[in-house]
Amino acid sequence: MTIDEQKLTALEQQARKIRSHIVQMVAEAGSGHPGGSLSAADILTVLYFNEMNIDPERADDPNRDRFVLSKGHASPVLYATLAEKGFFPVEELLTFRKINSRLQGHPSRKHVPGVEMSTGSLGQGLSAAIGMALAARVDKRDYRVYALVGDGEMQEGMIWEALMAAAHYKLDNLTVFLDYNHLQIDGYTADVMNIDPIGDKVKAFGWNVLMIDGHDLPAISRAIAEAKVTKGQPTFIIAQTVKGKGVSFMENKAEWHGVAPNFEQKVAALRELEGGDIR
Repeated sequence: MTIDEQKLTALEQQARKIRSHIVQMVAEAGSGHPGGSLSAADILTVLYFNEMNIDPERADDPNRDRFVLSKGHASPVLYATLAEKGFFPVEELLTFRKINSRLQGHPSRKHVPGVEMSTGSLGQGLSAAIGMALAARVDKRDYRVYALVGDGEMQEGMIWEALMAAAHYKLDNLTVFLDYNHLQIDGYTADVMNIDPIGDKVKAFGWNVLMIDGHDLPAISRAIAEAKVTKGQPTFIIAQTVKGKGVSFMENKAEWHGVAPNFEQKVAALRELEGGDIR
């Protein structure tokens, strides 16, 4: 779908809400992964609020589009998005990581409405998404499957087996986003295990490869549109993002990969997020 000015404003506001939820959830829990959740907020905003055929009132619709959060530790962005979409009450977000809460550190398909795949062990979510895309073909359904992988996750061997399989089966109903914020828990991906030139590598495996600014909402939408008309190949969208996007003191800081803000930091972060345009 195209994004006009009115829609763009609404999506920008939605993305800010999601980021505010992320900060509040992780702060309340005292643990979690804010950095890589904040970097992916714009991608999930466009998918869930502008692109995907998905309805919380028909959560089991066999024709619904599917989304798999392969980097499952970024569950705050998925929970915040699902709550804003209406899959469960927004108030429940503050139970994140609490004992007996269904919103645990990694998403559970069994317990959380709207979660299509339980993820957490890095590398596995992409294979699950490929299975869903293959199932659509077998069942002769036209739903689309989306997956989000992390750049640190690209260092997992299972990812490359999955990339090879998806291209082999010409899964043009599959679109994968790489949240390329260039940081993982131990520092820069280029220093830990360099994945570049990632675009050339994935293209060599037989994928349609696009590169975008992962915080440019219209660019995200245009890339999805191109993926939909690409035939005979799955699409891999390299989204250049900023870890901790929207919170100045978290941006481009590896230490915010898995650390919760304290009360003062939470207040400062929410003031930034709720004070206007973060771009």
